[in-house]
Amino acid sequence: MRVSQKHLFKISMALLSAFFSCTPAAATPPTSSFVAFESGHVRPLAISNDKSLVFAVNTPDNRLEILRAESDRLVHLHSVPVGMEPVSVAVRNKNEVWVVNHLSDSISIVRLDQGKPRVTQTLLVGDEPRDIVFAGKNKNRAFITTAHRGQNAPFDPQLKKAGVGRADVWVFDATDPGEGLGGKPLTILSLFGDTPRALATSKDGSKVYAAVFNSGNQTTVLQGDLPNGGLPKASPHINTAGEQAVSTGVIVKFNGKDWVDSGNPLTGEAPKIWNDRVRFSLPDNDVFVIDADAKLPRKITEYKGVGTTLFNMVVNPKTGTLYVSNTEARNNIRFEGPGSISSTVRGNFVQSRITVIDDGKVLPRHLNKHIKSYDKPVGTETERQLSLATPLEMVISNDGKKLYLAGFGSQKIGIYSTDELKSDSFTPSLNQQINLSGGGPSGLVLDDDNQRLFVITRFDNSVAMINTKNRKEIAKLALYNPEPQTIVDGRKFLYDAALTSSRGDSSCAGCHVFGDMDHLSWDLGNPDALIANNPRKYVPLFDAFPEFTTPYFNPMKGPMGTQSFRGMAGNGPMHWRGDRTGITHDADETLEEQAFEDFNVAFQGLLGRATPLTDEEIDAFAKFAMQLTYPPTPIRRLDNVLTPSQAAGEETFRNFLSTGPGLMSCNDCHTVDIAAGKFGTSGLMAVEGGGLAENFKTPHLRNAYQKVGMFGSTGSPNDGYPFTGEQIRGFGYQSDGSIDSVSEFLTLEFNLFQFETETDKQNVVDFVLSMVGEMAPVVGQQVTLNYKNVFNKATRDRIELMFAAAQVKTPRPECDLIVKGELLGQSVGGLLKDNGKFALDSRKSPPLSLATLMYASAVKGNTLTFTCAPPGSGYRMALDRDEDGVLDGDER
Repeated sequence: MRVSQKHLFKISMALLSAFFSCTPAAATPPTSSFVAFESGHVRPLAISNDKSLVFAVNTPDNRLEILRAESDRLVHLHSVPVGMEPVSVAVRNKNEVWVVNHLSDSISIVRLDQGKPRVTQTLLVGDEPRDIVFAGKNKNRAFITTAHRGQNAPFDPQLKKAGVGRADVWVFDATDPGEGLGGKPLTILSLFGDTPRALATSKDGSKVYAAVFNSGNQTTVLQGDLPNGGLPKASPHINTAGEQAVSTGVIVKFNGKDWVDSGNPLTGEAPKIWNDRVRFSLPDNDVFVIDADAKLPRKITEYKGVGTTLFNMVVNPKTGTLYVSNTEARNNIRFEGPGSISSTVRGNFVQSRITVIDDGKVLPRHLNKHIKSYDKPVGTETERQLSLATPLEMVISNDGKKLYLAGFGSQKIGIYSTDELKSDSFTPSLNQQINLSGGGPSGLVLDDDNQRLFVITRFDNSVAMINTKNRKEIAKLALYNPEPQTIVDGRKFLYDAALTSSRGDSSCAGCHVFGDMDHLSWDLGNPDALIANNPRKYVPLFDAFPEFTTPYFNPMKGPMGTQSFRGMAGNGPMHWRGDRTGITHDADETLEEQAFEDFNVAFQGLLGRATPLTDEEIDAFAKFAMQLTYPPTPIRRLDNVLTPSQAAGEETFRNFLSTGPGLMSCNDCHTVDIAAGKFGTSGLMAVEGGGLAENFKTPHLRNAYQKVGMFGSTGSPNDGYPFTGEQIRGFGYQSDGSIDSVSEFLTLEFNLFQFETETDKQNVVDFVLSMVGEMAPVVGQQVTLNYKNVFNKATRDRIELMFAAAQVKTPRPECDLIVKGELLGQSVGGLLKDNGKFALDSRKSPPLSLATLMYASAVKGNTLTFTCAPPGSGYRMALDRDEDGVLDGDER
């Protein structure tokens, strides 16, 4: 479609008239405007080539902040609206900065040379992008990490198929990323891992390194084998009161030759070999090397054994040595608590490390080796002061001799000699640490020439400047933060290891990484605890079968998968068994808040703290945690219309009496009621099949798609299941993670589930994997209109889809459609109202229609980015950033 210059001139005049008229805009602030997704920073800071400008992602405010770095202060210059939950930023050249938007599945290209800095194009990529680097010839290729799924991905993620790589790297020609909807990648590399996070490049840009985030540690869990009397596990088989343990599975680890359990060092029981049980292998691919110069970038090789959870990477500019910050999980060791008759992971369940990859060798380095023994239940003050927890971003000095590390859980920067890291000869020292005024340091940028280090501190959403010569903080600037105070106040209890553990080296985030999960199972029973009564309510049908219920909680509960902190509000008691019951909650707090507060015992029994948190502290933690929210599903279509198989699966799920057998539908336990906030759970207990010794709370299904990657049996060696080869994960479904797929769960549960046909069952699987959550699929999605793409059909179709989604009100609103950008040299924001027009962010401006805004973007120099914001957030994000009642345009 062509638009004449005369037509464009008329549009421009109409817009000018609109901007300077006096018609008031109707815009009323909502009661709640912030949704806490708690996305983890990856590369949150960057610096301009001339070292004068610092670029910082403002994750809660969905902006890129541009700061000027002076000798003794930071000056705020610009705030550029980008996508939702930005986590990384990279400078391409003096005119262009690229921002990675984790929730929006997008990349914002910000131009600095067109008047005010602005987003001129938005690239659409796979699910939950995390990092970006420029590499290849002249560093003109952009590499971006994403999960192998998402509505913008041009492929079927094949969630039910084994052997599919689930770690993607999207590659764009940065000089010509494509003009259509979301750009056009040169290629998408699918690597055999799950969900990559960090990227790094060789100095010449010829190689790109990509690290898997939750890469695992070659552990898996054996099925409990209850029909055959249970597994012959190592002792203890009773607790200290002589009460019998229940039969459960056991976690095993591949030692390079055999799959072994941990035995019992206290009794001298050696680890037992279980090779006949594990019918697959775990290659443990951690870091992949990509040829960035090839005609189409391709994988060259990979490194194994780097760590369990890989956070960030950096390359030494002199030697080419690669450094990977990570944590190593000790989930193969059984039990928490005092450990009087057993092993225990109390105070030592994860270790913070930097792994050095040099000349093909993988060399893990424990950062807290000043802790000589973990045998004592409580650490010392000296240990706590020296420790560094949750290592994130690293930078290296120009001469390659010094490495700076952000200790996210420690409120400080660690400084290491690269030679001593390689030889493992470093000694932790207070003289080699920089204390910060703000907690949660997550990103670093080094200006070595001017002896300056810039750091972003997530707890107070600030950027600080450090003098690297005297190692003092010389300037700090707080970024605007729209988070409720309860979020700010409670965050530290998830991450701050110095506050929550006696040795200062561990926190809840050791397993609940960025408020989510580590994709492992842990056996955190406690043989020193007693059997407890189960006061929990069951799904109503089971009231008639009390003989099948378990009226107790055994303290030796066996392996259980890490659960997410997301989406807990309104879903009943916590833990897989619901043994954090919350029944003592007061009238002024919810059951879920008290159930979360019941976890206070873990600070002593697991983290090794001398005392539990105070009532005020655990209450603040609970209020923070109750606000964490699942991201939109990346599996459903953006218009929220189910595919034929998903729709058929929902029909079977809701109405076919498949369970019991023939007594209940799936929905009777795994209730799906969007209006009531139920996304796969009734919140009640259910009677389990023959595979579990105790009954469990019905779990929700919102994150089933995240658990894909284990295909193969760990059950009886005589069950007929073949060896399936290399797998990505060692943990799958069910409470202990021993079932490899949703399909197998519906097959293996000892005839608990029965379907008329295999097709019916597979349709239910498809529905479960596409389970909706608190946010509609379209939330976060973006399109940027400019004169090059405004009349592209795919672009217009996406805008119209977003427009239609914003008008959906039942069973719940799907999104607030907002627009931000530049029109005729002026910044503008707009929010779609019920009348089908956009209220603008100045009371002088009348509402504009979608058609007017789209035509306006056809004028060269005008750029408009449309975003589907969470319902209730649109007013803040589009019209009144600080919600003070004065619209942003009027304040400007």
